[in-house]
Amino acid sequence: MKTQNTILNLRNTFRLALMVTLICSMGTVFLLYAAPAQTVTLTIVNNSSREIRALYLSPAENDNWGADQLNESAISPGATRTLNITWEQSSVKLVGEDQDGCFLSTTKSVTSNIEWTIASDAPRNCGN
Repeated sequence: MKTQNTILNLRNTFRLALMVTLICSMGTVFLLYAAPAQTVTLTIVNNSSREIRALYLSPAENDNWGADQLNESAISPGATRTLNITWEQSSVKLVGEDQDGCFLSTTKSVTSNIEWTIASDAPRNCGN
């Protein structure tokens, strides 16, 4: 009987240790992915020959774009625009729409200052 109680105690101890390990692991994963919202300075440098008419933000891993960040105020060729945005994730996808309705995009790590320089040879998605 004593041996059977010892085996039961060992099983219960193992189960408890496993449960604590799983809970701690889940908490660590949650903390890694639940970054607090931070205000970020985003600078768009338009070194292309095209006007950028809209700028959208999306989580890096999908295409759920938010509202136009330029509020219908285009960035002319050779111009720079600085915006303050609030972002909760560790990276952000920036999507610009040019005068032809084509899209340019890049993914950036979120730091206190993000800069995206759009060059004339930047690849565009024109839906073809």
